[in-house]
Amino acid sequence: MTSFDTSPPLNVWRALLALAVVFVMLATTGWTALHAHRETTALQTSLGKWEHGRLHGLHLPDPEASPALLTRFFASLTAQERDRLAHRYPLAVGNMNGAPAALRYRANRIALGQQRAVEKKRMHDPRLSAAGQQDAGRRMHRYEALTAKGRQILAFDPDGSGRVAEVFGNLGRAERISVVVPGVDTDLLTFQRTGRPYTAPVGMAKALYSAERAASPSTRTAVIAWADYTAPDGLGVGAATGTAAALGAVRLNALLRALPGDAPVSMFCHSYGSVVCGVAAEDMPDRVSDIAVAASPGMRAENTAHLGTGARVWAMRDATDWIQDVPYLEFGGLGHGADPVSAAFGARVLSARDAQGHAGYFEPGTDSLRNLADIGVGAYGAVTCAHDDDGCRTGLSGTLTAGRA
Repeated sequence: MTSFDTSPPLNVWRALLALAVVFVMLATTGWTALHAHRETTALQTSLGKWEHGRLHGLHLPDPEASPALLTRFFASLTAQERDRLAHRYPLAVGNMNGAPAALRYRANRIALGQQRAVEKKRMHDPRLSAAGQQDAGRRMHRYEALTAKGRQILAFDPDGSGRVAEVFGNLGRAERISVVVPGVDTDLLTFQRTGRPYTAPVGMAKALYSAERAASPSTRTAVIAWADYTAPDGLGVGAATGTAAALGAVRLNALLRALPGDAPVSMFCHSYGSVVCGVAAEDMPDRVSDIAVAASPGMRAENTAHLGTGARVWAMRDATDWIQDVPYLEFGGLGHGADPVSAAFGARVLSARDAQGHAGYFEPGTDSLRNLADIGVGAYGAVTCAHDDDGCRTGLSGTLTAGRA
């Protein structure tokens, strides 16, 4: 009697596993509708005022105009005129791609001061619950911290859970620019942490900036902690879909197209931030030379060719990172596709030794941070590959070898 194998094929098992994961998430998080992008009330108000504003009797340019046009507009103004616009329309100018970075810093400092005053009043508003007053207090202290001397806030939006981006180094003079894109649960209140600082965007960016300067002291670098998108909350359904990533990708590419100068740009994308970078990759400007992902749940692509970018693609994952247990597939819009550290994906796989789990890739002293810093300064010959060989450096002969010994 002929025996037949009646077990489902592998792809069916993978689909069933994905559905099981989804049902577990739904059971633990509830069937909540995916929230569409929220209009930013305070920012929209400032932009509305800008659109009706005039300077010397002339209409101001469309705030959604190309960065090149807006750059030319601001360059045509005197320092006093630029300062006047920053004071009249702080949120508009502070978030305007094409406005000079220094002017955006100044405008956002003004906007943060205004929002701090708002939250200080709300702390004592009897109409708010005790929890509401406490939330106002936390926001007030966060705004106060962001206005500390020397901080360079490139973007700020107080609406909802809030969005923010900060620059470390001189963006205008940089020879290499790095952009850190964080993952879930990133907002104004989690932008910086006192405990475990290197798990938050500010700590990640500061650690990378210091490591880049150590790797190549003669290279002028700038690092952007970019939390200027609405990240999913926790590990629910939002984190399993590409909705937030698609919206974030549009914002990310708008930033990249507006960066000053022509210095090469390296992307460092952690966890769900790698999904954002994967969706954004096809439309990234040519000056993006490298996309490095750590702790990635997938980039919504089956391999590097499907990302549609000419940038070098790097990937790393610590051996103790729980993300490796997530099903690497996409089914009905859920999941983010292939595993970026798999051989089939085609990325250059880097060592992440000592990365300390899912959130520890930017910890000083780790292989992961040293590798990211070497990519950031273009010292590709100094990176350490994941498999005790030179495979991740294949085809990179002639690139910079400055960096750690």
